[in-house]
Amino acid sequence: MQRLSLAGGIPDDLRGSIVALGNFDGFHLGHQAVAGRAIQRGFHERRPVIVATFDPHPVRYFKPDLPPFRLTTLDQREELFAHAGADAMLVFEFDEMLRSTSAEDFVVELLGKRIGAAGVVTGDDFTFGKQRGGNVELLRTLGAEHGIAAETVAPVLLDGTRISSGRIREALAAGDLATATHLLSRDYTIAGTVQRGDQRGRELGYPTANLTMGDYQRPKYGIYAVRVTLDDGSEHPGVASLGIRPTFDPPQELLEAHLFDFDGGLYGRRIDVALHGFIREELKFDSLDALIDEMRRDEAAARKLLA
Repeated sequence: MQRLSLAGGIPDDLRGSIVALGNFDGFHLGHQAVAGRAIQRGFHERRPVIVATFDPHPVRYFKPDLPPFRLTTLDQREELFAHAGADAMLVFEFDEMLRSTSAEDFVVELLGKRIGAAGVVTGDDFTFGKQRGGNVELLRTLGAEHGIAAETVAPVLLDGTRISSGRIREALAAGDLATATHLLSRDYTIAGTVQRGDQRGRELGYPTANLTMGDYQRPKYGIYAVRVTLDDGSEHPGVASLGIRPTFDPPQELLEAHLFDFDGGLYGRRIDVALHGFIREELKFDSLDALIDEMRRDEAAARKLLA
């Protein structure tokens, strides 16, 4: 899997590609349908396939003060696109130049000349160009005039409603992991580098790997059953606290994951924490003994969920 940018150019062997166009944050079932169709076309037409995404998210560009809402990092998207069968990921840097690019120039100059796309596949709600002046009909018309075969994929529905990143964010905020997992087709996963903390968990008999949440969408604060994948590829069941740790002062937002039956160093290592099941909301305890008793119950509940 290659990661491409417009500034770096498109290698000759990837020109003439089928390009899946969208933001693809989360790479949910709807996104997978778009990418899957591009990959199918690439196979039948014997062409490479590029999945294109935007960074930062266009909404973040126009509304920089919005609370964090990202579902996947670029690294996670690259892994997901590769697993789906794409040959490369193209990252459109959403900056002032891209914002001011007209819809016609987006198709003719970017897709046609700079990328050399032979075909593009989008969702039926895809918009592009300055002030979102382009839609799928314009893409199809302009594309046909410049040798780019454009195709749209119908929305994927759940209970009669379009699957969207917004629905996933709402489910996560409500602690509804079952819905989020269904829409994503996998557990919502937070990736990061393990930070050195105050070692309170170790003192309580539950050493944890601590991650900051960064730009990720905040799920409902609470206790979760998790599966943790280390940078060596090994997977470990565990239990995690996500929140501000109200028992301790000062409050500090962290994702703290305790890996069951694991004895090893994790500081500075990249880990992926997949949220598998919501156990309870976070609570403030009057004593450490009460907290430890509850942590034991949380461990038992997580082991049962993960069994």
